[in-house]
Amino acid sequence: MRGTPAGMPSPHPLGGQLPAVYADDDFAQRFVEGLDVVLAPLFNVLDCLESYFTPALAPEDFVDWLTTWVGTELDGTEPLATRRRAVATAVSLHRVRGTRRGLSESVHLAFGVRPEITESGGATWSARPLGPFPGASRPGLRVTLRVRDPSATDPHRLHAVVAAARPAHLPFTAEVAPLLSPEGI
Repeated sequence: MRGTPAGMPSPHPLGGQLPAVYADDDFAQRFVEGLDVVLAPLFNVLDCLESYFTPALAPEDFVDWLTTWVGTELDGTEPLATRRRAVATAVSLHRVRGTRRGLSESVHLAFGVRPEITESGGATWSARPLGPFPGASRPGLRVTLRVRDPSATDPHRLHAVVAAARPAHLPFTAEVAPLLSPEGI
């Protein structure tokens, strides 16, 4: 929650803008100085408004608000750098939402690891009609996140990220698994 920072001068003091009859009135000058204290942060925000909408420069609490504006799939526990990156890349992620690339980018942004994605679909070409259909007969999507310590990764969070970024028509499973050893075991 923002408050009034101590010692912030107003760039437009009201005392100098009062009619001449109040220029020497001590009460009127002290009264409007109280208003200057209230208005100084407002003027400061308006003067720096562009910075509030630049993820790299915005204050931390405003970055959290921006994450809700742009529809990021964050839960608020991520480091500040991740939240800033999520806001900055939101438009490009929305552009590829529902695609394999978009799903991979969303999981990578949330967990810092690229997932393994297995899809049931496929595409093929045939010179003859009624050729075999590619892919599996049942639609499905499987996302596996391989990490060093699976117990430290929230599987419900992975499920929520995949549910938000997957193609809408595909049923899916999401799992957290340990890293494979170099031998593949």
